[in-house]
Amino acid sequence: MRTAGVISVAIVAAVLFAAGQTRLDAQQPVDPALRIGATDLGGVVTSARGPEAGVWVIAETTELPTKFAKIVVTDDRGRYVLPELPKATYSVWVRGYGLVDSPKARTAPGKILNLSAVVAPTAAAAAEYYPAIYWYSMLRVPDKSEFPGTGPNGNGMPVTLKSQAQWLDVVKTNGCYTCHALGTKATRAIPKELGDFKNPAEAWQRRIQSGQALTQMTTALGRLDAPRALKLFADWTDRIAGGELPASRPTRPQGVERNVVLTLWDWAGPKDYLHDETSTDK
Repeated sequence: MRTAGVISVAIVAAVLFAAGQTRLDAQQPVDPALRIGATDLGGVVTSARGPEAGVWVIAETTELPTKFAKIVVTDDRGRYVLPELPKATYSVWVRGYGLVDSPKARTAPGKILNLSAVVAPTAAAAAEYYPAIYWYSMLRVPDKSEFPGTGPNGNGMPVTLKSQAQWLDVVKTNGCYTCHALGTKATRAIPKELGDFKNPAEAWQRRIQSGQALTQMTTALGRLDAPRALKLFADWTDRIAGGELPASRPTRPQGVERNVVLTLWDWAGPKDYLHDETSTDK
């Protein structure tokens, strides 16, 4: 009986050990194509839908002299490699179109790290990660028939604006967008800190008078039909606040776009202005 008992205990122990190994292996299966060195991180990104291709894996740390991040894109099987990471502890997570940011995993280089992506629960949640231009494209533009401008005693459009293209140049290339990524979360909503206003157009008028660049912003708006432009920007933020989403959805990186490795070092302070930091013109 004692012998049988020992054998039974041994069998149970072996089964439990095998089950434990199965669970560990299931957590971090190693793809033979992934070759991870001592300064790398790699693994596979999956979600409830399976492998997630064309999503970003971000590793970030504040343990170096400045904040540091490295970003890569997954391949068609959801695999990624973050190469040549400085020695530090990193927060690693997944971001991608159709997803919301995954929980951040804490790890160090030299490991296989499989990550679980989180599918966006709604179209609105997914749209929070769209590029700013997708949101900015929702701005309504004066019709071509409203050009050329005939001045305040005519159609209200400045006589200097001969075409719709010139109006777009101000709101895109040589005006607002020169300095501001319009369409970001900070710009597609009116911050409550600005105060209370009678209407959204008045809120926008106050907004462009904020900060160091107020002269440039009010000058740029003056190149347009200012009252009309304020109403259009107010309509834009109102529709977004009401739940309207961009009409188009961005596609994930494809082909050689997935080969990029992006390295970011912080090099500015909270009081630095973009013109103080750049070494060349736009």
